[in-house]
Amino acid sequence: MAEKNLKLMDVERPNLYRDVFPYSGFPKVRFDGTVVPIDIPENIWITDTTFRDGQQARPPYTPEQILRIYDLLHEIDGGTGLIRQCEFFLYSEKDRQAVELCQERGYDYPEVTGWIRAVADDFKLVSKMGLSETGILTSASDYHIFLKLRKTRRQAIQGYLDIVRAALDKGIIPRCHFEDVTRADYEGFILPLASHLLELAVEYDMRVKIRLCDTLGFGLPWPGVSLPRSVPKLFHGLRQLGFASEWLEWHGHNDFHKVQVNAATAWLYGCSAVNSTIFGFGERTGNSPLEAMIVEHAQLKGMMEDVNYAAITELAEYAKSELGFNIPKNYPLVGKDFNVTRAGIHADGLLKNEEIYNCFDTKKLLNRPVCVAITDKTGAAGVKHYIEARYQIEIPKHDPRVVMIKDKIDAEYKADRVSAISDNEMAAWIEEAFGASLPPLR
Repeated sequence: MAEKNLKLMDVERPNLYRDVFPYSGFPKVRFDGTVVPIDIPENIWITDTTFRDGQQARPPYTPEQILRIYDLLHEIDGGTGLIRQCEFFLYSEKDRQAVELCQERGYDYPEVTGWIRAVADDFKLVSKMGLSETGILTSASDYHIFLKLRKTRRQAIQGYLDIVRAALDKGIIPRCHFEDVTRADYEGFILPLASHLLELAVEYDMRVKIRLCDTLGFGLPWPGVSLPRSVPKLFHGLRQLGFASEWLEWHGHNDFHKVQVNAATAWLYGCSAVNSTIFGFGERTGNSPLEAMIVEHAQLKGMMEDVNYAAITELAEYAKSELGFNIPKNYPLVGKDFNVTRAGIHADGLLKNEEIYNCFDTKKLLNRPVCVAITDKTGAAGVKHYIEARYQIEIPKHDPRVVMIKDKIDAEYKADRVSAISDNEMAAWIEEAFGASLPPLR
């Protein structure tokens, strides 16, 4: 890295990148023709911010609810370290109670870590809770430094370094959250700050981590995109500076529908850790969905024997029944209808071989058997598959009882019905058709 890239540019006026972020219009995509190499770390993993960013989109969880989510994350992880850390607020009595409850579990994974602002009073809370690592808010763009903090770049850096040094003095690993990094001056601020952090890591012989935060979802995954929006180049520069992949983390938002692809791109270009929330539920448009990143990890690195993938379904059921999550029916992996097909021709294909229209063995991996929804397009094959998926029975497609139910469905749509047939309606018709011979529900 050229020496000029490590010198702080302490400008008098904020660089707001108006050619990229006009505000009166949509952000602009700029290409510079430079492509950096893929740099997949040997080990990649997930961290969770459900108890921090996830709580900024809803009423606070109770300590008991946090403990239950934490237990389920541990169950999914299976002792592998795939879900390596969770971060917690530390400000209220309920925050601290939740931390204590989770600490009492004694799990190796997910590790309990904190989140604070870059102020001395906040750091006292980290020491009090006995945490070995904490996130520290280190706003990175001139939007935040000049317009929010009302500071110069030099003042901001000095404040950040003071709190990082305080953490290192206590033997606590600092994790610097570079807020709004995708609108920040990379050479004029990001690299100089990172260089100072690396010097402190050498001085104390301790890790100093960096989390790159795509606060408004401006990040782009494509090769050749210019900084500051280029996810590949953000990590490439830090790796060239000397940061180990294990010290780097990505935190994204979904403002432009790129939260998952950006997270995967971070993994591809030298970042070991991707920050997430359960089902992507977080501030504004949400964060990288934890369950999506688990499946992404399996695709990149292979499935892990001890990871309990089916517990993702258990977590989703808890989120819906106890936490009030409104998970859309078609939401990938956990939505009620994510592996439900409605077209009759598709149902017929499922009947012959479910691999034709199911993306993987959802029954084995997520404890979610493939299903069909009942509409005017379903046909006898769909009715047969619907019954067989819910009851311990095998029946031919032209069974008179199947035909009887199909006739009822057809009659509904001849009467101008437009909605799908409900599960309750189907249960009643199946009971009527099969009578005492009806087996128990699976």
